[in-house]
Amino acid sequence: MPRNEQTLRDVVEQSAAVLTAAGFPKMPARVLMALMVSEEGGLTAQELAEHLGVSAAAISGAVRYLQTVGIVRRLARSGSRRDRYELPEDAWYTAVTSKSPIYGVLAGLAESAVGAIGDPSSAARARVDEMARFYRFLDARLPELMDEWETLRKSE
Repeated sequence: MPRNEQTLRDVVEQSAAVLTAAGFPKMPARVLMALMVSEEGGLTAQELAEHLGVSAAAISGAVRYLQTVGIVRRLARSGSRRDRYELPEDAWYTAVTSKSPIYGVLAGLAESAVGAIGDPSSAARARVDEMARFYRFLDARLPELMDEWETLRKSE
């Protein structure tokens, strides 16, 4: 099944809107979700700006915020002046600090992205599928169980 880019763009924007409604800054939310569905697992600031249709300055502020809260890491690229921004394996987990009704909404949107990606062997599909499973877990359990999730995730 081919990757459905339009559905992925919609999911990125809808997920960012849900995160924004929950108090997460808008541009960092858009950048976070764009990185989540990127097949490469990371993008340069220029690639993010092109993908999201925004200025380099908007991306700069967003990635600076995401780095500050530990959701994104910047990697220098050998032979290039352009850094690459990547998500650690637990990027979205780091952003979660309390139970909220947005978990179920985000899980549903992530499941839509899994369907839109299509290819079962896709790295993006694997990342987004893990996101959906995580938010379903949170939606069903109390926030104190965050430590249990971390233990479970590491044992897989």
